[in-house]
Amino acid sequence: MELEHSVSACLAWAHPRIDPGEAAMLLQHVLGRPQAWLYAHGEDPVPDAALAGFRTLVARRVAGEPVAYLLGRRGFWTLDLAVTPDTLIPRPETELLVEQALARLDPAAPARVADLGTGSGAIALAIASERPLARMVATDRSDAALAVARGNATANGLGDRVEFRAGDWFAPLAGERFDLVASNPPYIADGDPHLAQGDLRHEPPSALASGADGLDAIRAIVAAAPAHLSAGGWLLLEHGFEQGAAVRALLAERGFVDVATVPDLEGRDRVSLGRTAAA
Repeated sequence: MELEHSVSACLAWAHPRIDPGEAAMLLQHVLGRPQAWLYAHGEDPVPDAALAGFRTLVARRVAGEPVAYLLGRRGFWTLDLAVTPDTLIPRPETELLVEQALARLDPAAPARVADLGTGSGAIALAIASERPLARMVATDRSDAALAVARGNATANGLGDRVEFRAGDWFAPLAGERFDLVASNPPYIADGDPHLAQGDLRHEPPSALASGADGLDAIRAIVAAAPAHLSAGGWLLLEHGFEQGAAVRALLAERGFVDVATVPDLEGRDRVSLGRTAAA
């Protein structure tokens, strides 16, 4: 079928190839129009340049490229974030980590908070947007990811609330202590077949996989965390749905108390946490 030049014909052409919702997002992207406009202007012509761009994006999506990378954007919490292949794509389940962090941060009290492996800045910026008295520090070993995160901070009006530092996990935080540390580290096992499937094929491997059992990064963070937490400070970690017991054990072995795992909306283990003993 030859692609006609109307909005509705473009969508009809794309629907057998990719998800209809994704097709609409790609078309509105090349047209610079809101999604509702597409359905009110189905017979409007699509300019040649936009048509060519749409065809290209659909072909890239058919080849498996994530929609977030095609659009260069992803919504997270209340924020609109730029994303690139240098950053992990923020996912809805990570909002649980943000929720659990906010529940432990008094909105009326100052606090020092760290986000380790910030990527696009999603976690740090979501917390900063809800807790303006918190002093946020976010780390990442990727300079390219930090550039994206800094841009997102500025674009969302949070540039003065989050400090970004280059380095692996706690390395840029020597000598500093925090009231809460949060992280969504890599937690997939090396060689897991899922790494060669779907969107994961296009995301940075260093943000996804971590050792034979996927827990190498979490082990490193848990081991170093007590030296960087204030008395009674919290450590919150996102992890895989089969890793809750293992992460709780790591936290308990390192002396954390009030150790628990919080399930996601589907009832799967998703965030484990613990705090240091109070002074």
